Amino acid sequence: MNQETKQCNKCKEAFVIEPEDFQFYEKMQVPPPTWCPECRLIRRLVWRNESTLYKRPCNAPGHTEDVISMFSADKSIVVYDQKYWWSDAWDRLAQAGQDYDFSKPFFEQFRKLLRSAPMPALSTGYPTMVRSEYSNWAGDLKNCYLIVDADFVEDSAYGSGIIHCKDSFDIDFTRHSELCYFSFDIEKCYQTVYSVSCKDCSDVYFSKDCVGCSHCFGCVNLRNKKYHIFNKAYSQEEYEAKIKEFGLGSYKNLTDLKARSQELWLKYPKRSYRGLHNTNVKGDYVYHSKNVQYGFLITDVEDSKYIALIHSKPTKDCYDYTDWGDNVQSIYESMSVGLGAEKIRFSHLVFANAREVEYSYFCTRSSNMFGCVGLKDKQYCILNKQYSKEEYKELREKIIEHMNKMPYVDAAQRVYRYGEFFPPDMSPFGYNETVAYEYFPLTKTEAVDGKYKWKDAEEKNYQATVRADELPDTIDAVQDSITKEIIGCEHGGTCNHKCKTAFRIISQELQFYKRMNLPLPRLCPSCRHYERIAYRNPLKLWHRQCMCDYKVYENTIKHQHHPDGRCPNEFETSYSNDRKEIVYCEQCYQAEVI
Repeated sequence: MNQETKQCNKCKEAFVIEPEDFQFYEKMQVPPPTWCPECRLIRRLVWRNESTLYKRPCNAPGHTEDVISMFSADKSIVVYDQKYWWSDAWDRLAQAGQDYDFSKPFFEQFRKLLRSAPMPALSTGYPTMVRSEYSNWAGDLKNCYLIVDADFVEDSAYGSGIIHCKDSFDIDFTRHSELCYFSFDIEKCYQTVYSVSCKDCSDVYFSKDCVGCSHCFGCVNLRNKKYHIFNKAYSQEEYEAKIKEFGLGSYKNLTDLKARSQELWLKYPKRSYRGLHNTNVKGDYVYHSKNVQYGFLITDVEDSKYIALIHSKPTKDCYDYTDWGDNVQSIYESMSVGLGAEKIRFSHLVFANAREVEYSYFCTRSSNMFGCVGLKDKQYCILNKQYSKEEYKELREKIIEHMNKMPYVDAAQRVYRYGEFFPPDMSPFGYNETVAYEYFPLTKTEAVDGKYKWKDAEEKNYQATVRADELPDTIDAVQDSITKEIIGCEHGGTCNHKCKTAFRIISQELQFYKRMNLPLPRLCPSCRHYERIAYRNPLKLWHRQCMCDYKVYENTIKHQHHPDGRCPNEFETSYSNDRKEIVYCEQCYQAEVI
């Protein structure tokens, strides 16, 4: 099969399908895509609401108390509390099963099923959640608050993309770490604060791209160093005296030190991509992976393409797959699939050894499913109605033929035949409720023009009892009574970060700040989250040439591979051409840093 160039049915831009892509599609028995990779990714992301939570009625029989849910009360969704949904107290097939109607497009019938089949209030690994009622898209959490997209986390709050962490606050994309604060992309770190892309570090503050370091402050690109401040070496005694002089318990001091550190970060070269222990990979934030093209924020992935947000190992032989992992293979155009799943197509939230599942939503421990919602321990089902093995196979083939002859057409006149992921207009969420808004931000006008839904913020009318500028400068001056106050967010709802306008300090959070000698935050958790993810590069690549010998950074050694003039190496990177960073190829970066 030769390379083909197609026009995206969404953005109308050209995209390329390579010969190896056709081989994968043939193996998965699916047609080639009609949307470009980025539009396909956004189409999946608009189905995932991680952190926009609501209090709403529970629709389970006999339940009168409200529940915390990712579905607002105005959604046409039947919502059960976690315990009841996961139980066997109700008949999932009888609740919403329907016959297939060949007079209507498949997606119209699936929309009806989505509105009638009960959904759990949250996407969590019940009953592994212990005292973590306000967390979502998570499992095996204990004593956590507003932690999302996470597994095996204890005594922590305010974070996403976290696995095997404890006693940490305000962290994102963090693995196997403890006592960390306000950091992004850190792994195996201890007491790491206000830092980015650090590995195997301890007692590190305001540092970036450091590995194997301890007792470092405001540093960048260091390897296996101790007692450094702004990349300058000190004795242990000098270091400790200087840190004490900084007065880290002061909000004013921390704000000044943060600005000084980030100014230093920009003066040193950046590697073209973030990652460790990889072979033949293209993307960013890629770790322990092999033969991966266009992978972002992934760990332990092999032989895959267009992959993002995979944090549980291993993942093999997948295309257009976003979120989760954990011993999965042969996944295509799917989201939030994991835990031993195999041969999953065009589905969302399918997990726990699921096999041969297509066009299904929130199904677990099931196989041979087509167009099902909310099923558990079932097989050979279509639109939540069970069939014999022979009946299932025959009807499935007829439905695929019907989807191609009578496709679904959305409001933008985009056509959806067999092979397309769920249309965005069927998502139960507004664009700004989902992670699509974080990775590909749009204004309300832009979203509506793109035929996405939008959820206007519900009016809270919080009455702040303390303004942010009235908070004590140091943690030593904070009284325990602060947990009873409502603090006005410094942004006051004027930003594009889904500002809550006001927030509280919870008890375990206050104890953490005192233990770490850190001042109180001035921003609400949502605004703090958006400040952290601003350190994250986009999920896209640009073609660039190495900036070595651009005369913007003086190399510490002579680079033998280009003794005269500018480095000729070119690469794909998530740093766009208009960024301020100095971006080096792998050879030049290794020469300068290692």
